[in-house]
Amino acid sequence: MSATTARTFSSSRRQAVPLAELVPGNITQLQRALEAQRAVAGPIRPQGAGTASTDCNRVDKGTVLRLAGLDRIVNIDTYNHTVTAQAGVRLGKLARALAEHGLEFVGGYDLENRTVGGAVAAPCFGPCIGRRGSYFSSHAVSLKLITVNGGTLNVTPERDQLLGAVRMSYGMLGVISEATLRVRPIRTFSASHRRVSIERFASVINTLACADIGLKFYLMPYRDRVYLDLRRYEPDLGTAYRTPWSLKDWGESTVLPHVFKSLNRVLPIPSVRYRLIDSIGEKAYGLVNTRFVTVGSNAAGQARSRSQNRSNGCRYSTWCFPAADFSMIVRAYREFCEDTLARSRYRCDLPAVGHLLGQDSTALLSPSFDETMVALTTASTAEKGWDDFVIDLAEFAERWGGMPIFSQSRALRFDYAHQAYADRLTMFRKLRRRLDPDNRLLSPFLGQYCL
Repeated sequence: MSATTARTFSSSRRQAVPLAELVPGNITQLQRALEAQRAVAGPIRPQGAGTASTDCNRVDKGTVLRLAGLDRIVNIDTYNHTVTAQAGVRLGKLARALAEHGLEFVGGYDLENRTVGGAVAAPCFGPCIGRRGSYFSSHAVSLKLITVNGGTLNVTPERDQLLGAVRMSYGMLGVISEATLRVRPIRTFSASHRRVSIERFASVINTLACADIGLKFYLMPYRDRVYLDLRRYEPDLGTAYRTPWSLKDWGESTVLPHVFKSLNRVLPIPSVRYRLIDSIGEKAYGLVNTRFVTVGSNAAGQARSRSQNRSNGCRYSTWCFPAADFSMIVRAYREFCEDTLARSRYRCDLPAVGHLLGQDSTALLSPSFDETMVALTTASTAEKGWDDFVIDLAEFAERWGGMPIFSQSRALRFDYAHQAYADRLTMFRKLRRRLDPDNRLLSPFLGQYCL
């Protein structure tokens, strides 16, 4: 932990206090933690599963509110197809509870270890079928917000502008304590898989972006391979079983990262190491994405007891790119990876993972507020050289009009963040100053963009 004093954003200077952690077990304890008269060191940052790759929820001085203790599912309404849950409930746990009532999330979302509050307060997405509802937050129909003074603010559809601002607000407007979400009866889909070259993928991505499908893809730039996961609703598909999806998740999120991390440690010759890594990755992704999962549902894909997380030693950075330009961007990304390897001898050992995100203006800070985007997550288990790589990656993203995500885009420059979000960020800052005039919920990292 840094011994330096954190930057202070309040109107009066306070003495720096060592980092503290609070784990409220109920709403009352959460309210008391936020009461203005309590001697709780600021800034105060709420945290769910801790999946962010940036420092948006980390503070060297101040207080972290860990919301995992607020883990009660309040109500499942099978008639109106809604569920109300506290902020600390994990998505996997909630998906299992919904499945017992024949219900599921409207969309499919990765990182089932995330909490409800974190998935509403920051972008959470997956291979959703159709162009609407790509984000978990878009299905939050009402929220309970604990304000900086410990009060409760009910954010309902009648206050749609406030609801749109609280979605993807990164905890800067208040702490989400409870969310009511729109859900639906379980619906099966077909999952088809294709292995194509990058050139072939570039030639069809515009068509795929306009189709009524769910798209997830795995990009291997050094092998000229793209593995497509295409999902469609079709009648009479039969039953979707959980086990194949659990094996797929286990292989992708646990086995391969650990194998690649071990190879990075024991094989000193890069050319030999990367050739073996690519060969293993190609066979593994070809196997788990073609043999095991042909029929699925959001319930089967998410209601797993082993929730995917990023505590497996992976480093990652996500940028969103305009879908209309992605045929050019994916070719440029391959060249960027090859040039970076030739220049710095660094490369990622895991495939980049992409998701198609429909145009969505339900959240003020939505990365796809204006148009359909492709979210590209670059990941690696190799630590040495990663920090320099993500700086180069951020420069690449800027050149190609990439939209950053404050919780996931590494090496994001202040000027570019303001350019990308423009008037929306200005509107958000004005609202944030009204709800948090003393900057109690503003970390130094987020302050550079949202002060």
